[in-house]
Amino acid sequence: MRVKKKGVWFLTLLSLVAVIGVYYLFDRNPMPFDGITIFSDDTIEDTKLGDAGSDATPVFAESYLFEEIRMEMRNERSQQRELLTQKITSDDLTAEERNQAFDEMQGLTKQETAEAMLEMLIKDLGYEDAVVRTGDGAVKVSVIADELSAAQADQIVYTVKSEWEDSSSVSVDFKSGQ
Repeated sequence: MRVKKKGVWFLTLLSLVAVIGVYYLFDRNPMPFDGITIFSDDTIEDTKLGDAGSDATPVFAESYLFEEIRMEMRNERSQQRELLTQKITSDDLTAEERNQAFDEMQGLTKQETAEAMLEMLIKDLGYEDAVVRTGDGAVKVSVIADELSAAQADQIVYTVKSEWEDSSSVSVDFKSGQ
């Protein structure tokens, strides 16, 4: 019996390795280098700096603004999470206070997840980028769009209210993509 279990495990792992190997062999998109480019002396000499080409997509400052907003929110929540972790692990607090800190941490995680999901859903509506900030029942949505009609804003508000039950008020603003 023991030999059969080892044989099954061996065949399972072998088939897993085979599937992964075939996937990587026939994968048409090679894995990126995470933005790191390795240059040799020949490629540096052949590279023309400042030649973006005619089909290059423009870089929008608003998208960087959204990334900055996201980074600030992550930093604030990281600090909150650190304080809550200290409360949870503290021996000076009662079990009730630790449970309350744990519940706050779960609420923070729920809030972050909801914001990320809403950003994804709003981008799926056709917007280039979106940032969602929630707090105290209010939701603030910023999107990159050339202009935002009342119908588009209503669609965003409907999406937010249907996905985030804690939203009592939703405000939508847009930043120009040009």
